[in-house]
Amino acid sequence: MPEKATMQAAEEDLREGKSPSTAAGEFVREEMDHIREGKHGARNSKQAIAIGLSKARRAGIPLGPPSEKTTLPETRRKAARDTEKGQANPQTGEEGHSKRGHARLTALKKEPQGAASHEALSKQAKSAARKRGQHVHRSAA
Repeated sequence: MPEKATMQAAEEDLREGKSPSTAAGEFVREEMDHIREGKHGARNSKQAIAIGLSKARRAGIPLGPPSEKTTLPETRRKAARDTEKGQANPQTGEEGHSKRGHARLTALKKEPQGAASHEALSKQAKSAARKRGQHVHRSAA
């Protein structure tokens, strides 16, 4: 469940006209904070980011589907399901945990906390930028 402050920050970003991915960044930030606080862990930074994006989709943030060439079909199906769920009935943060939700949290608590370290996030960002190529960086500059 997203925290109320995260929902408000994401809604404010959307109101200001920022892109949906910027609003989704609030959910990823929340996820990193949870890992750093020790609420749960993640196998790697990519998993932590994916959890945050999934929360954003379920909260009603209109994110696009993941790219077809870099993701598995099951990941795209999960993202589509999260988007549908978020558009139909956005999660606001008041619901409790189901049995499956408890199992998910129990599994995540067994994962290491290193995925949210500055070093791990830096490594993830650099590798993602490398995959995008130099033409993207030149156009951004």
